[in-house]
Amino acid sequence: MRSRKSAETRKTEIVDAALKLADELGPDRLTTQAIAQSVGLTQPGLFRHFPKKSTLWEAVATRIGNLMRAGWDAAADGRRSPSDQIRRLIGTQLRLIQATPAIPAILFSRELHSKNEGLRQAFFGLMGRFHQLIAGLVGQAQMAGELRRDFSPEDAAFLIVGLVQGLAVRWSLSGRRFDLITEGSRLLELQLAGFSQSRDLNPPAPEVSS
Repeated sequence: MRSRKSAETRKTEIVDAALKLADELGPDRLTTQAIAQSVGLTQPGLFRHFPKKSTLWEAVATRIGNLMRAGWDAAADGRRSPSDQIRRLIGTQLRLIQATPAIPAILFSRELHSKNEGLRQAFFGLMGRFHQLIAGLVGQAQMAGELRRDFSPEDAAFLIVGLVQGLAVRWSLSGRRFDLITEGSRLLELQLAGFSQSRDLNPPAPEVSS
């Protein structure tokens, strides 16, 4: 006789299935019936664990948030230079996306943007935290002389976050035909090089021929 699974084990299985099917079917086509079938439950059985679809999505957001925060904490290393910590942080984020490919689809889904305010707020908060971490490291890199000081750390962080998000979308649209980590590292180096190059903020006006 098989032992009955605990409620927490079942919830974990359901969230795992939701992430897997969100990748395979797309978040907007994902149904509770499909999730229930994938874990061997009836739909009423699934609702005993998650009374509404929105509560299931909130659990998915919590799972992704926990993964992100754990990765960010692991990437933090005060023994490294601020620029190297930026590289570690972005590498961590790209590895998470590669391991959990439903994330880009969820970020741009109708479920996130128009149907589930709790889900939208959860991801907005996560992206805000990610931006703050990068902006803080950019500021430290400027103080250490690794990057120029003629731009706002917040603006630089928006550009770096945009790199990650844009690359994740391109990776998804391409059918994941390139290595996300390799391409992300290459593009980040170009961006950091641009942030570190000295430039004349007041170049001379071009001569006008008479």
